[in-house]
Amino acid sequence: MDTYLTGLSIFLLEDDLLLRRRLQARLERLGAEVTGAGTLAEARELLARVNADFALLDVNLPDGKVTDLLRESPFPAHTGLIVMTAEGALEGAVEAMRLGVQDYLVKPFDAAELPLALDRARRSRQIQRVQEHRRHQDQLDPLFFDRSLASLQQQLERILAADRRMGETLPPVLIQGETGTGKTTVARWLHRHGPRANQELVEVNCSALPDALAESELFGHERGAFTDARSARIGLFEAAGGGTLFLDELPSLSPALQAKVLTAIEDRSIRRVGGNRTIHVDVRVLAATNRDLRELVRQGAFREDLFHRLDLYRVQLPPLRERTADLLELAVRIMERICQRHRLPTRAITELGKRRLLTYPWPGNIRELAHELERAIVFEDNPELDFPHLLPESEPLALLPAARDWLNEPALFRKASPFSLETGIDRIIAAALKQTDGNVSAAARLLDVPRDYIRYRQKKKGRRPEGK
Repeated sequence: MDTYLTGLSIFLLEDDLLLRRRLQARLERLGAEVTGAGTLAEARELLARVNADFALLDVNLPDGKVTDLLRESPFPAHTGLIVMTAEGALEGAVEAMRLGVQDYLVKPFDAAELPLALDRARRSRQIQRVQEHRRHQDQLDPLFFDRSLASLQQQLERILAADRRMGETLPPVLIQGETGTGKTTVARWLHRHGPRANQELVEVNCSALPDALAESELFGHERGAFTDARSARIGLFEAAGGGTLFLDELPSLSPALQAKVLTAIEDRSIRRVGGNRTIHVDVRVLAATNRDLRELVRQGAFREDLFHRLDLYRVQLPPLRERTADLLELAVRIMERICQRHRLPTRAITELGKRRLLTYPWPGNIRELAHELERAIVFEDNPELDFPHLLPESEPLALLPAARDWLNEPALFRKASPFSLETGIDRIIAAALKQTDGNVSAAARLLDVPRDYIRYRQKKKGRRPEGK
């Protein structure tokens, strides 16, 4: 129950020697390392070289009040502060709370209250760290399960069902897909619908972490661990304790950091940079990548043991070009949210605009679609959108199929009626000739085929060439 104290350091300031020894013994049984002091002078001397995760502070000391010490700010921002005071001296506790103390205990208190107070301070510290991290995070749209994602939805529901059966210890989830397919959105959906929905979700873009700072950011550091480490700082694994840690673009981490991630997942423990204490962490890891991890393992660019540890619950997101059956419905839903955010009425899409949306390859997937829609809503003045920048008028628009043409069917070759390749070729050639006003040479250049091939196809249909 109190395993979160394992490996953590606690500073105890209490002038009653008997009480100090009793509290110290209790905390050490819970796995903490305790440094004790009985006066403000002794505390100042120790705090110059001791860096604590938590501090238990008596309000009234022989040489002054703890508020005098707090005004000097001897504790780093990450330290959880709790004051202890007699029942008739609560004013000092209230003043200490104004100076950054997170909780207080009224003497005499039951020994069982101590772990609870420490847990409240730990939660407050985690929230502070997560809020600091979230300042750099962007919020994406909710996950939209259309017909083309029915199998994905079923897979995610099975993961949630397994999570509910397992309870506390949850295995990692590996989310794979091209850039912009919604990996972050899926991770948020899994967290918000899972058993840890009431706890923190901490998101980390591993590719944005500089190599020199990545280890400290993820696992924390002790004071003096490197040149700028003026105080200790908890890492994001600790900040996500009890909740979920989403590691986006995980292969960007060095092999040494991948090994530490593996240890954190398997042993549920970490070590801060510059520290020698093993700290217990209870965190559910979601990992995402747009690269083929099996291929990276073969190349020696990703640890095989970490891959096998992650590759239990694997989620593969399809690219947008494979979701043409529901692309227009998805576009409408995204556009409704964009218009709501801009406080504008919803716009319709012309038939030409629909054709352009359906035939564009969308290399940036859903993210690119959302940006294209927002750009059109902001810059296009027409009441209906047609997205002219997706395919300028100078390009072969005649080659675009109609919105519900055979070329847009996702299950084109699984139709009951047979597909005619010959007819398809003839239609493409006819479209190219129409685009070039019947110029066979220009149509051949457009299709990158010999001019004689077009003449051959026309003769085969029993028509005379119309070239110039």
